[in-house]
Amino acid sequence: MSSVHLPHLACIGLGSNLGQSGLLLQQAWLTLAGHPDICLQKLSSPYRTKPVDMESPHWFVNAAGVLTTSMDPRALLVLLLQVEQQYGRVRTPQQPGHQDRTLDLDLLLFDEVMLDTPELILPHPAMDSRLFVLAPLAEIVPNLVPPGQSTSIAALCTSLYSAADPGDIEQLQWDDPGA
Repeated sequence: MSSVHLPHLACIGLGSNLGQSGLLLQQAWLTLAGHPDICLQKLSSPYRTKPVDMESPHWFVNAAGVLTTSMDPRALLVLLLQVEQQYGRVRTPQQPGHQDRTLDLDLLLFDEVMLDTPELILPHPAMDSRLFVLAPLAEIVPNLVPPGQSTSIAALCTSLYSAADPGDIEQLQWDDPGA
């Protein structure tokens, strides 16, 4: 008798501040759709956001996506890093801090998994303090409560919005030239 492996629910963050960012995010999302162990569920609107924790004249386009997968979290992370490379992401570990990038794919949540390893921390460690992550997530999974939290994504997002500069984030449409 074989067991049926139910798909896992994962949330990812997508970001770019180099090149045609909106187009890169859409293409990366569709690249994930081509993987046999992934089924895309929903992609948020794009958001134009001011760079956080770095100096750059290039603003980001950020989005979030929900997918189901039969992969484990580490295998999904490896796939996300491969897609980043495919779209020109260059990681330079010798440079400290955040850097401009063509594509950034972050594994934010994976089922109810809480994990802390050198390669992967789940939920994503800075997720609850970053409006550029929470705003797109709140659009697609507002009632989801991340593991280790007692508050929904929507409530976390509302709390951050109240403290943010309104000019630091702007919801766009995928056909918007700024996306």
